[in-house]
Amino acid sequence: MSDHSAHHSGGHPAGELLGDFTVTPRVLVLSLLAIAIGLLSTGVAFVLLRLINLFTNLFYFHRWSIALVTPGQNTLGGYAVLVPVGGALIVGLMARYGSERIRGHGIPEALESILIYGSRVQPRLAVLKPLSAAISIGSGGPFGAEGPIIMTGGAFGSMIAQLFHLSSAERKTLLVAGAAAGMSATFAAPLASVFLAVELLLFEWKPRSLIPVALASATAGAARRYILGLGPLFPAPAHPAFIGPAGLAGCVVAGLLAGLLSAVLTLAVYAAEDAFQKLPIHWMWWPAIGGLVIGAGGLIFPQALGVGYDTIGALVQGDVPGTMIAGILLVKSVIWAVALGSGTSGGVVAPLLMMGGALGGLEAMFLPHMGVGFWPLISLGAVLGGTMRAPLTGIVFAIELTHDFNVLLPLLIANVLAYTVSVLLLKRSILTEKVSRRGFHLSCEYSVDPLEILFVREVMRTTLAAFAAATTVEDAASHLRPEHSPRGQHLYPVLDSENRLAGVITRKDLQKLAAEHDGARKIGEFVRCVPEVAYANESLRAVVYRMASSGFTRMPVLDPAEKGRLVGMVSLQDLLRARVRNLSEERDRERVIRIRLPFRSAETSRKRS
Repeated sequence: MSDHSAHHSGGHPAGELLGDFTVTPRVLVLSLLAIAIGLLSTGVAFVLLRLINLFTNLFYFHRWSIALVTPGQNTLGGYAVLVPVGGALIVGLMARYGSERIRGHGIPEALESILIYGSRVQPRLAVLKPLSAAISIGSGGPFGAEGPIIMTGGAFGSMIAQLFHLSSAERKTLLVAGAAAGMSATFAAPLASVFLAVELLLFEWKPRSLIPVALASATAGAARRYILGLGPLFPAPAHPAFIGPAGLAGCVVAGLLAGLLSAVLTLAVYAAEDAFQKLPIHWMWWPAIGGLVIGAGGLIFPQALGVGYDTIGALVQGDVPGTMIAGILLVKSVIWAVALGSGTSGGVVAPLLMMGGALGGLEAMFLPHMGVGFWPLISLGAVLGGTMRAPLTGIVFAIELTHDFNVLLPLLIANVLAYTVSVLLLKRSILTEKVSRRGFHLSCEYSVDPLEILFVREVMRTTLAAFAAATTVEDAASHLRPEHSPRGQHLYPVLDSENRLAGVITRKDLQKLAAEHDGARKIGEFVRCVPEVAYANESLRAVVYRMASSGFTRMPVLDPAEKGRLVGMVSLQDLLRARVRNLSEERDRERVIRIRLPFRSAETSRKRS
């Protein structure tokens, strides 16, 4: 038996086998597929927007046309109350007998496909989701088209991915590529669509996913020019590049109010959902009840019906009366929350933009004047970022919708503060709460795994017992007593005549051999070959993966520079100690710098003397 005191392997450059990123050439194949998906998603966005126009004309004007109209222009009078009810009944039937997954506003369903179903989406969803959304919005539903487009684009991306031999992570990338491309084509916001993908759907920031998703979004943004036209979707008047201390203070107020509104809207949606859950009728009928509320709200405030892009544009232009602001904040918010809680099909982005713009219109009455439409623009971005817990998306989205780059600093302040209020008040966002209610949990925080940046050489045990292959079984067994073997060691390396690793043997095997075999036989006859080893310059995460795939929780550590030379042992317990070190960095607080006065007062000196 030998006591092996291993030393750190400093001669071999550990960085040779490690890189900043884990990208492979397969990203090129995924990128080509993503570009094709980007083109397809642009077509999907075009079809869905035209379907919404078609159903709006059919429901409210009884004509076959794809001309752009709004439900508020109808002349049906009191009968208009029944239109949302009829549309909601159709959606309820489609959900019951087609696919229940068409219910909801799209993004939570995309999250579920990624987290639960291995990024596999049923082909029929690619047809039922846009059709149900078009019927819901066309019959007056106070929703946006972006949620259904995200889900539909994601469905097409997933379908294409399922035609090829891809991993679940690669299917996720193509699903999100389709979702981002649909968003990009709808709003002429390719960069914000990439941020939305990163902040809400990808759950990672890696080249393997970011590159294909960005290319799909860029492709859709370029293709949009030829079928939907160029942006901006909501042109805004020019605003000053710097708004001074008073304006920046106003942005603080706008951000805090946006965060509060985000929390209220989220709570309202799920309060409505809880109320529907208590009804003694099948969920298929819930959208019809929500439709009745929509119809009643439409009679009070017709502008609350439909996607409301024209109303958002008017808010950004700053030419809306106070009655419209009140109608949006009181009527639109209520019917939107009730309708969404009923489980019908529709998106959340456009309503959030409208309600955020209305909040800004209210703020313009008491905050410093910074130009026409300034506060609606700041608030719509902040409400979007706060409610969806995606502040970067909210900032970039507001800029791309208006092409007003001068509001970058105000948007940054307002979005970050809205995000701060939202995350402090609510544990989950309007998107993740639905996923949580279905029994799943996800984290939207990205960080580098501490096991990725720690090496085996930093945690391995370097004092351990090892046996020479020529050691007899009797001699080896006699050294299993605690005074000879390091505490807690259950796996013993066996070295050949050149002091290189020949295999391993467990404490249990040694005890069994001593009881059943001739003690004079050599231990090398019973050695187990080592199927898995670790190297001193490997990251701990690589070792964790190897342990998980092999089932071995203890591994000999070899010197990468000298093949076969034993330098230590690493176990699952050592990896847990590395995790404890990370937890200590998170929790332990200390004052590193202490300020001491160079001279003590005369009075203090006299007291001490």
